[in-house]
Amino acid sequence: MKKLLLATSAFALVAAASAASAETLRWARASDALTLDPHSQNQGVTHTFAHHIYETLVDRDVEGNLIPRLATEWSVKADDPTVWVFKLRQGVKFHDGADFTAEDVVFSLDRARSEKSNLKQLHAAVQGATAVDDHTVEVKLAGPSPLYPNNLTNTFIMDKGWTEKNNAVTVQQAGSTDDNYSVRNTNGTGHYVLESRDPDVRSVLKVFEGHWDAKKPQITEIIYLPIADAATRVAALLSGEVDLVQDVPVQDVERLAGTDTLTVTTGPENRVIYFGYKMTDAPLKSSNVTDKNPVANPKVREAMHLAIDRNAIKQVVMRGQSIPTGVATPPFVNGWTPELDAYPEKADVAKAKALLAEAGYPDGFTITLDTPNNRYVNDEAISQAVVGMLGQIGIKVTLASRPITQHSPLIQNAETDFYLLGWGVPTFDSAYIFNDLIHTKSGHYGAYNPGGYTNPELDKQIESLATEVDVEKRNATIAAIWAKVQEDRVLLPIHNQVLAYAMKKGINLAVHPENQPRIYEVTVGQ
Repeated sequence: MKKLLLATSAFALVAAASAASAETLRWARASDALTLDPHSQNQGVTHTFAHHIYETLVDRDVEGNLIPRLATEWSVKADDPTVWVFKLRQGVKFHDGADFTAEDVVFSLDRARSEKSNLKQLHAAVQGATAVDDHTVEVKLAGPSPLYPNNLTNTFIMDKGWTEKNNAVTVQQAGSTDDNYSVRNTNGTGHYVLESRDPDVRSVLKVFEGHWDAKKPQITEIIYLPIADAATRVAALLSGEVDLVQDVPVQDVERLAGTDTLTVTTGPENRVIYFGYKMTDAPLKSSNVTDKNPVANPKVREAMHLAIDRNAIKQVVMRGQSIPTGVATPPFVNGWTPELDAYPEKADVAKAKALLAEAGYPDGFTITLDTPNNRYVNDEAISQAVVGMLGQIGIKVTLASRPITQHSPLIQNAETDFYLLGWGVPTFDSAYIFNDLIHTKSGHYGAYNPGGYTNPELDKQIESLATEVDVEKRNATIAAIWAKVQEDRVLLPIHNQVLAYAMKKGINLAVHPENQPRIYEVTVGQ
């Protein structure tokens, strides 16, 4: 079969067209994995790519249920409620032929919770992991942690020997240019082996014949093609140069769905799109207010909240393909309520202007908004709409648009005054949001809190969620945290994302709630 070649230009696609087959699938999406180091980034595109090469102890199906992967069963230890016991799958091989054992799991958990890992907050309550025997691991936590397995769906297992041999034990620092062997090379237990990789251009995965699953993938070769330009992505699908487009532009959903040779599947994603802002007392670098930070004033944040017309964004920008919200958590997540989800049906410009005047900014102020332009559905267009809406109340916003590979470091290094981000919740629990977005940035927490919001009392409540076994008490704490988050307008939520996948007729792939489609589950047929 001929292979697709992609030019490095974002606007040029040079392909040798061929018919889709059960062996090769050409998969296009807007951006590439940020790294191949499986513990460096806590980012959806990176995880999606990694799930085809590496595996986790547990996973989620398209219904959101926890399912076995490298662990066949897991339970709390009978005589110690602070210990989780994982029984591991036997007969598993890494791509280089090495046996998968409990030592690899212990090593990977330690690596994932190390200082430079961007997954460490998921393991903040872990005190240590022990290999009981070759196929049993015990994980000791600071206290009973009934939801700990939910934290493992994106913690990938590496080969201890391979990682040590190649001097890749230290994780690549997220948001940095650090390098190690695992940034560019892989050795997992997953369904596919990395054959070649040209970042942001083309990666090729070949099926791993030695995989433990008796049910082999119908797709034996994946050609992964990051195509940032939406029109080019769609044109490649229509011309037959790609077989699957994961990031379908909202303006093209109806047209593609009506094309006889294509199938479009849609569904809600477990992801919220929101804006964040710097809330520290220091003046903003991008503002004309030089003696203080206007966004540190809660009246300003409330004014910004009231200025946003979420329904207009849904209708005009998203073409109906979004679910407006007033809280930074999707309905999939424990802690969401209809009351939290409420949002202003229309922008209240008059009230917003009055609040700005009360805060001491009757003429508004200037600020720069940093946005990705190839990560979320219509991310740049959402930001453009918000620029206009804030302009109506006197906040003059300069838009700075970048690819996600350049945008992410701004977030991780706290180098942004105002930014758009999307947040998926793989644990399906509010603690995941609080740990990264709300908790003070320190140690295992606050990795995606570049705004500097801090509340010591809230931090204690957030940390308590990891080991609280009383469900009613835990949910009451979650409700109290959300109440304070909403009161302080820590985040500016816009909507929950709706996904659309477009593919050649005969290719069958359901929308995954985490937007992490598994190509090894694709079926091909009429």
